Amino acid sequence: MIGVLVLFVTGALLIVSWLFGPPMGAGRRRGRGQRRGSGRLVAASVGTATLAFVVGAVVTGTWVVGLALMLPAAGIPSTVVRARRLRLVEERRESWPDAIDHLSSAVRAGLSLPEALAGLGDRGPSALRAEFAQFSRDHQATGRFDDSLDLLKERLADPVGDRVVESLRLARLVGGSDLGRVLRTLSSFLRDDLRTRGELESRQSWTVNGARLAVAAPWLVILSMSGRPEVIDRYTTATGAVILVGGALVCLAAYRLMLRVGRLPLERRVLA
Repeated sequence: MIGVLVLFVTGALLIVSWLFGPPMGAGRRRGRGQRRGSGRLVAASVGTATLAFVVGAVVTGTWVVGLALMLPAAGIPSTVVRARRLRLVEERRESWPDAIDHLSSAVRAGLSLPEALAGLGDRGPSALRAEFAQFSRDHQATGRFDDSLDLLKERLADPVGDRVVESLRLARLVGGSDLGRVLRTLSSFLRDDLRTRGELESRQSWTVNGARLAVAAPWLVILSMSGRPEVIDRYTTATGAVILVGGALVCLAAYRLMLRVGRLPLERRVLA
């Protein structure tokens, strides 16, 4: 009993340290922050797997079920991190049309390109405001527009941002008069892309949710039958253990394959 309690507390502490610890990349250097975040993610995976093992073993009364639940539970933290990352990407994608509209309006109002970009740091979309505010500080410190644009493009790391930055750089070099029209066309194209992607995701959600229910259903059935010893005893044998562990591996592989097949492609950076 003491060993079970120790495992439960250890798993809970690992998960808590991941949830309430410093954000990934919080170190002074980017590489060290990424390594720290990866270590915390591994610790959280171990914690969720440990909790799943303890809960499964205690509820069903056999360690085999707990061992089978460890495999899908270990992937929960990475799934959460991936969902957060995709949500941030989606927020930034939805913010670009408004940012380009602000930029186009500033250019039509007669502001210089550095002033128009710096204005996005105060009045632009919140998802992009920090990057453009840093551009303003870089340009004020150095006065070099091209170098500040390079730093901005590196921070954005976004295909739409690459096109915007290169359009502004070209307009600065050759003095193009069609920059406003180019920006309005790009904004219209991005809104059409968002509308199409939203329709695809709404239709796809039914299939994805059905697949998730199909993966979770066998394990919910096993947990619901945990109160019947004659059923659980069948999984304490070597054959039952192979069936449970093999089923967990198949469910995990099928779920990951479903996510990969159903994922909409992301635009690649061609002007990086």
